[in-house]
Amino acid sequence: MTKFLLAVHVLAAIVAIGPVTVAASMFPPAARRALAAPDDARAAETVQLLHRICRVYAGVGIAVPVFGFLTAGAMGVLGDAWLIASIVLTVLAALVLVVLVLPRQEILTEGTAGAGTGTGTGGTATREATHEGTRAATVQLAMFTGIFNLLWATVTVLMIVRPGSTTGA
Repeated sequence: MTKFLLAVHVLAAIVAIGPVTVAASMFPPAARRALAAPDDARAAETVQLLHRICRVYAGVGIAVPVFGFLTAGAMGVLGDAWLIASIVLTVLAALVLVVLVLPRQEILTEGTAGAGTGTGTGGTATREATHEGTRAATVQLAMFTGIFNLLWATVTVLMIVRPGSTTGA
């Protein structure tokens, strides 16, 4: 049963967390392109798709810690330091995603909602000021996304190396 739980845990991590990390990383530059070209409907659709991927797979990603806890219980390692560190980092990654990444993606996605409609308003000065503000927002989003990705990379390494584990590596 332990091997089955471990296999489901690993597959859930690959299938759920992988798409979120990739789509979240692609989102800031895609948002910059969409906001810089408000008449480009395809760019706006790309931003909306990337955000939807992040939202949906974040929900699916709940399976990762669920099967992780089941696997750890079956292996008898719930009190091991490497696992506790992984749990803390997983919680931090989830918080970064839910509190810092997804809401900022939502705001930028709404900012691209009018793209492709030809409804751009304002003069050159207004567009330049808006561009600078959105560029700063996408840079900040890229930073939070990088933190999210680094947290997951660290958890992955801890899951593989399992420092101090007596269950074999």
